[in-house]
Amino acid sequence: MEADVLAIGAHPDDLELGCGGTLAKLVRQGYNVVLCDLTQGELGTRGTKEIRMKEASKAAEILGVAHRYNLMLPDGNVEVSKKNIEKLVTLIREVRPSLLIIPYGVERHPDHVHTNQLSKEAWYYSGLAKLLTKHNGKEQKRHRPHHYFEFLQWYEFEPSFIVDITDTFEIKMEAVRSYASQFYNPQNKEPETKLSRPDFLEIIETRCRYYGAKIGVKYGEPFISPFSLGVENLFDLKIIPG
Repeated sequence: MEADVLAIGAHPDDLELGCGGTLAKLVRQGYNVVLCDLTQGELGTRGTKEIRMKEASKAAEILGVAHRYNLMLPDGNVEVSKKNIEKLVTLIREVRPSLLIIPYGVERHPDHVHTNQLSKEAWYYSGLAKLLTKHNGKEQKRHRPHHYFEFLQWYEFEPSFIVDITDTFEIKMEAVRSYASQFYNPQNKEPETKLSRPDFLEIIETRCRYYGAKIGVKYGEPFISPFSLGVENLFDLKIIPG
């Protein structure tokens, strides 16, 4: 399956929380979007890996993405190893995206940090002709996406750009709410987490409103780019007059 965009997260729900509005917007714009969770989130305080896999499938359907992969790496042990780099290189060469979306590299959860490192190394190595990989017994051709952008999770950064998700914010939140095991439910007797506090989803909305306000729209999602960004038309930029 070939795609325009491959979005990579450490755990089910990372992508929806961090950039779900952008992913839904890309789908609406006609791009073929594929998701990949590196783990099943089995170390999460609430829910089980089986529940979270069902929730992830439902969220992917709501976002409208073409497919969702899971590399089945151990939660809490996403290693930047030769074996894991090869797994991700194999996926990149199978999907052959033009763009990668990956988590920001400075994070509170080590899995998020390692997912960033793993994704960047796989991005580079996927373009090396002499690094051989196979899929379904067939040797793959090299393929390096044009660029990658990093999405925000817990720790903030100064964005390289902010995507207007006003028209897809409700889709984002519907996909987020698919992870019912993770969020506030007074009937759930499992231990409380940051995500399960009653006000957590309000915090997510407030953050999207904050970044939207920075570009003069209702809701936004920030990204950081290691590459210089070019524009064709200066009037396409959303800038709040001083």
